[in-house]
Amino acid sequence: MPCSLIENSRRDESVPSPRIFINVGGRASVPRMPGVDEVPYLDNSSILALDRLPEHLVVVGGSYVGLELAQVFRRFGAAVTVVEMQPHLMPREDADVSTAIEDILRGEGIALRTGAKCIGLAPQERGVAVSVACTEGEPTVVGSHLLLAVGRRPNTDDLGLERAGVATDARGFITVDDALATKVPGIWALGDCNGRGAFTHTAYNDFEIVAANLLDGARRPVSERIPAYALYIDPPLGRCGLTEAEVRQRGRPALVGKRPMTKIKRAIEKGETEGFMKIFVDTGTREILGAVILGPGGDEIIHSILDMMYAKASATVIQRAMHIHPTVSELIPTMLGELAPL
Repeated sequence: MPCSLIENSRRDESVPSPRIFINVGGRASVPRMPGVDEVPYLDNSSILALDRLPEHLVVVGGSYVGLELAQVFRRFGAAVTVVEMQPHLMPREDADVSTAIEDILRGEGIALRTGAKCIGLAPQERGVAVSVACTEGEPTVVGSHLLLAVGRRPNTDDLGLERAGVATDARGFITVDDALATKVPGIWALGDCNGRGAFTHTAYNDFEIVAANLLDGARRPVSERIPAYALYIDPPLGRCGLTEAEVRQRGRPALVGKRPMTKIKRAIEKGETEGFMKIFVDTGTREILGAVILGPGGDEIIHSILDMMYAKASATVIQRAMHIHPTVSELIPTMLGELAPL
């Protein structure tokens, strides 16, 4: 049976269709913080339209967008300060990963103000004053430009979804099942608007899942997807599967292997020895539970581990593989040969 979704609630226009796919993406979220309506600010889109280099860019938000753009503008020559409410940058990462990222950015001259619990904004003659109220350092940072990078929100608030019976959660994400279908027959939600991922690769994978289920008769659930992403600072971070904190929370007996880039010849040859790689393996099944590579090529190298996870192969398989020298990847088997109880 055809269903209908309200396209323009002001004119009560409806578009009937047997199948409707909602993929409206998302946009930068503007945080509710004191003074946000009183100062000029940039987001991930508007900052790209700047026609001059900021004298001092203050970035509120210490995650993907904030850190990537912070490093970019620092390398352009701007002074950069990153302000983050949590005790560490990239707060979803393990503490050793966050600390290593902080060391990389500080090494490039980026000022970091973490643990900023009372962020407030105010106009200032030279730009914007950002109050941070951290336990150390000056309580206020004055910048010529302000970038707000504190997350994203789905573009669902003006679609009239409630009139079609499509449910959303408290943050506006469309509620979907394991096949990315809404509760309304014939309507699916894909990409950033369904809360199941906020990356280009997860959005494309959503399409693959829906197409496989509808066109190929497959039973392909989104719950089988292994989390994987990259942080595109230099050197990049590649991540797949569980973090150390998540492994511990689940109480699974596990082994851990870790190797610093200072002990990887390719990294030494390139003069890029910041970071490390780390991997978690189930003690009983020997399946890989998760891994992180922070270093040269980390965003590419992580796929060799990710593919092993999808194959549910034993870590012994990659441990016994012959890798090419000199590469970063060749030390993955060595790391797996040095596993210790977590």
